[in-house]
Amino acid sequence: MSDCSHDCGSCSQDCASRITFEKPHELSRIKRVIGVVSGKGGVGKSLVTSLLAVGMAAKGSKVAVLDADITGPSVPRAFGIKGGVEGDDMGIYPRASKLGVKVMSSNLLLENENDPVIWRGPVIAGMVKQFWSEVIWGDVDYMFVDMPPGTGDVPLTVFQSIKLDGIVIVTSPQELVSMIVEKAVKMANKMNIKIYGVVENMSYIKCPDCGKEIDIFGTSKVDEVATDFDLKVLGRLPIDADIAKAVDAGDVESLADRNYLETALKEIAK
Repeated sequence: MSDCSHDCGSCSQDCASRITFEKPHELSRIKRVIGVVSGKGGVGKSLVTSLLAVGMAAKGSKVAVLDADITGPSVPRAFGIKGGVEGDDMGIYPRASKLGVKVMSSNLLLENENDPVIWRGPVIAGMVKQFWSEVIWGDVDYMFVDMPPGTGDVPLTVFQSIKLDGIVIVTSPQELVSMIVEKAVKMANKMNIKIYGVVENMSYIKCPDCGKEIDIFGTSKVDEVATDFDLKVLGRLPIDADIAKAVDAGDVESLADRNYLETALKEIAK
């Protein structure tokens, strides 16, 4: 604030400058943390998170995914990871995929992965903190945090508890794209968090006969919106049966050579 006295002890404002970030587990050495966010649900944050993680792992980086979408976790399914996690007196150990991507998710703590997580906001937010501070991640070059939709308890907890290097905003081609992006941008700006750019999911479908790209949700507005908010367009993901099949089969890592989000990977690595 322009009239800030810098005396946090006598101030009731909840500003970014007074945030004290949680420390990761003492046996975790995490170099970069990137959040994947959106202003609404159903736009493909988990898919983008998974593809970014796979892309970085394929390049030889040590990668982890913290699934912060506690009530709607889908990252373990995309990587084909089932069963529980192990722990000892030191902490909890994440599971690893075929490419070595380390994953921690609420689904790995449930007896049945189809069981619902019926918890109130503070409990959910507390679990996200535990995933960060009590899981032994080891050496990680890039950690991607798959955020729940919106701007509620959990996204706020992540922004205030984990020191993010930046975020990637995920959106879709529909008319409400501007609203989706604006919500995420405003929250990031209030929290002083860098925005790498925006990824448009379900951007188009390619005709299997002629190869023409068809905008089935109408003309994309992502370039226009990116200009309005001074963002970079990091990629456009098509509606592709191969992507859907790979994710449903728990084999998202088979898409490593497709380079769907090469621009995003370069921007983050840069």
